[in-house]
Amino acid sequence: MSRHGDDPYCLRSRLSWRLLSLQAAILVALLAVVLAGLCASGFVLAERDEDRVIDVVQRALARDAQGSLVLRPTQELHQLRAETPDLWFLVRDKQGHSLIEGSVPVEFAAIGGSLDQISQARLGWQLLEDDPRKPAARLKRVDTDAGNVQVITATQGRLTGAKAIFMTSLAFFGIALPGLLLMGTATFIATPMIVRRAFRGLDTTADEARRIDIHRRGARLSMTEIPLEVVPLVTAINDALSRLDQGYARHKRFVADAAHELRTPIAILNTRLESLPSGPDKTRLLEDSARLATLAEQLLDIQRIDRCGQPFARLDLVGLAQGVAADLAPLAIAAGYELALDAPETPIETTGDAAALERALTNLVQNAIQHGPRRGTISIRVGRPACIEVTDQGEGIPVDQREMIFEPFYRLTPLDRGAGLGLNMVREIVLLHGGHVTVADSADGGACFRIALPPVQQG
Repeated sequence: MSRHGDDPYCLRSRLSWRLLSLQAAILVALLAVVLAGLCASGFVLAERDEDRVIDVVQRALARDAQGSLVLRPTQELHQLRAETPDLWFLVRDKQGHSLIEGSVPVEFAAIGGSLDQISQARLGWQLLEDDPRKPAARLKRVDTDAGNVQVITATQGRLTGAKAIFMTSLAFFGIALPGLLLMGTATFIATPMIVRRAFRGLDTTADEARRIDIHRRGARLSMTEIPLEVVPLVTAINDALSRLDQGYARHKRFVADAAHELRTPIAILNTRLESLPSGPDKTRLLEDSARLATLAEQLLDIQRIDRCGQPFARLDLVGLAQGVAADLAPLAIAAGYELALDAPETPIETTGDAAALERALTNLVQNAIQHGPRRGTISIRVGRPACIEVTDQGEGIPVDQREMIFEPFYRLTPLDRGAGLGLNMVREIVLLHGGHVTVADSADGGACFRIALPPVQQG
């Protein structure tokens, strides 16, 4: 069982989430850098708590017996003065009375009654052209115990907790979060499109890989229109295919050479066996020698499969079956069988390699002769649209083994005298011709092997 981390993952999804995380980190870092820069330059004064100063002054303001403006010593005023060393404000009523605390900048001290008709305003400087350290002023007209007055102030006093939370939330929800949502949406839309376009060439490469099989040796994966990051993987696969081709070629040469080398001693062995006196021992030895010869020929047939004629030519299955029946009739009769041919008088045509298909049909008949009960009839039937059936009157093939008998070296019983190569070779030849071979029960209870091939399309 594989671990969760070993499972395949979606590159588009993972890339989108990682890009979004990177964008969020960059946005937060950028916001922090901007705030830090403003703090370093003194521009944090842009966020002042003048409203708190005005509120405290509003509640503390009163008049003395002479009608002058005075400040009552409230606890709030005491705390404000302690927290704000640079506190200053200017209070003025409509009668011309004024009250000043702290060092009022000359720019605001001379305003006087020119703004009596203004209820509130912010007085400041141009951000880029003036010194950002110059404080802006807040002007507001409020009602107090001393009557309606005008208050002008500017301070960097400590923000209240509620206002600090409000300003932090405003910076996050007003700047960072909308920007992150915008970038996230763009990322989740654009990233799959970019990845799909970048890896479009991999779909072609994957299709090429699916078409590679043992009969298409020499095939390599295309390296056009694929990302540079994937080139090492495709190169490694092509190198592996090259090594496999070389190993397969060496294997085929070995098998072919071994089969050729076996033919000569087998022929010499047959010649010497023929000189022995007739008897049961001679018969058994000749049969064993014949099986050796058949095995050598089957090994050579496996090598010949790749050399099936291309392009295929038109051929007549009726004539092919007649030739195989004539060649194998003596062998079948000697083994105790009758060999019957059922074919129409008119040709049944397909396209293919005549020699290869003849070897396939020969192997099916020889298989029936070798593994049958040494009695009954072996029938070859040619039918339309383009099929050949070989039936016998033996015990048949068990249903659960009808697919496995076409595998190389598979035998129905461990002590079977066959090598298990003949039926595998039949299947490979038929597949090369675009057909298929199946086995079922015959009408007489034996096995029925059926080769179905593509018919010639009549123009």
